[in-house]
Parts: sequence; C-alpha cells; structure tokens
Amino acid sequence: MSHLAELTAGSVADANARKAKRPKAAVEKAALKQKPALDALELLQPAEQIKIIAEVKRASPSRGHLSEIPDPAQLAVTYQTGGASAISVLTEERKFKGSLADLEAVRSAVTIPVLRKDFVATEYQVFEARAAGADLVLLIVAALDQKKLASLHELVRELGMTALVETHSAEEIDRALDVGAGLIGVNARDLTTLELDKELFGRVADRIPSGVVRVAESAVLKRKDVARYRDAGADVVLVGEALVTDGDPIRTLEKFLSV
Repeated sequence: MSHLAELTAGSVADANARKAKRPKAAVEKAALKQKPALDALELLQPAEQIKIIAEVKRASPSRGHLSEIPDPAQLAVTYQTGGASAISVLTEERKFKGSLADLEAVRSAVTIPVLRKDFVATEYQVFEARAAGADLVLLIVAALDQKKLASLHELVRELGMTALVETHSAEEIDRALDVGAGLIGVNARDLTTLELDKELFGRVADRIPSGVVRVAESAVLKRKDVARYRDAGADVVLVGEALVTDGDPIRTLEKFLSV
C-alpha cells in the first residue's frame, strides 16, 4: 500500500468512527446551519503580490514532529497578522496530529478563509468540513477515482465552499480541469512515495490555463523557494514547515511576500 493510500484509508476509518457517534444526518444539519463560507476562490485570485496559504501543521510522515502548537488559533492569528491570505489546518490525526477541533478553533479566531487539509474521500468528511466552518476542502486527485473526484468536487461547491484540487502530474491536472476545478494545487511531494521534486511546478504550470488559480505546494523553506514558484507562474504558495518551525513567522511571511 502506498503512503497516500494508507493515509486516506486511515482518515476514512477515523471519519467512520466519528460517524458511528455522530450520524451523517446530524453533521449535514450542522453544516447547513453554518454561516456561509467565505469566497476563497475570489480572495485567492492572481494579484501583483504572491499570496500565501499558511499552515497549522504539527507533524508529517516525511518530516516527523515539527511543532507542538498548543494554541492553533493564536498561531493562525499570527499568520493573518503577517499577511497570509488563507489558513490551512491539518485535521488528519494519525501522522499529522491534527483534529477538527483545531479547525474549529482557527475558524473562530481569523477572518480569512480556512482550508480543511486532510485525506478526504467521503461525503461525510466534506459535511464535517463545512460543519466545522471550513471555507476550502482539499481533494487529492491521486487518492480518488474520477467519478468520486467529480462527485466530491460538486458537493464542496453545493455547500458553498471551494475545493483545492491537488495534483502531481500533467495527467492529474487534466483530471482536475475535467471536473471544473478553479483552484489547482501542484504538490512537489509525491504522496505515494513521499519523494520531493522541487522542479515539478515549473514543468507543469503551463498546463493550468489562465482563469484557474495556481497553487504551489511543498518545498518552501526560504524566500528563494517562493521566488522560484512565483517566477514559474504560481499565484499562491502553501507554506507549512517553514512557518511552524520558525520562532518569528511574521518576519518569515514578510520575506516570502516580498518576492
């Protein structure tokens, strides 16, 4: 089993355990009672300045422990103060040590869009995201067959949220475009093997047409990494490790935003 398949299976199993305690009907009701999601797609549109999605991330399978983050809401406020355009919150429990409680805390503390970053493969997880206040939901093309990708993308849209559709190849970009994705991420890290390809975005970015927001993910540790993505055509850069391991994330965000 690949790393991605294992992570997705674990997230679905954990969601099913929550579902046994909180049935889908209850989560749907909570999702529909939430105030409308922020229009993340509009807020992440291309601009003269690069935009950053700053991540609340305690750990990862590739890097292990990164940061304790006892107060994810306070960290998110720091990110917003530093100029982040959106906040990504890892909610996967097993390898990333996140939770939906982190997402709820962040949503209550900031006024910018919040992304549920997890291995979403079921409708229940999408309704959970909206019930917790998410404005965006990550959908990973490699983890989903095309029928499931299309149905989950449509559900995200119907709930007023935006899907960040993550890809790792030209073929996956085509699949994302086929379901109408308006926000496409290119992850330098291959989640099936955890290998990193820093040049991937530059090779495939032209595959993403104008009118679709381009998000570069992973391999961002220094200002030069942001500059490389910007030069290759990125509208948005998602940054996690460089911020959670930095004692002064506001200063780091200022550097990244200055490219």
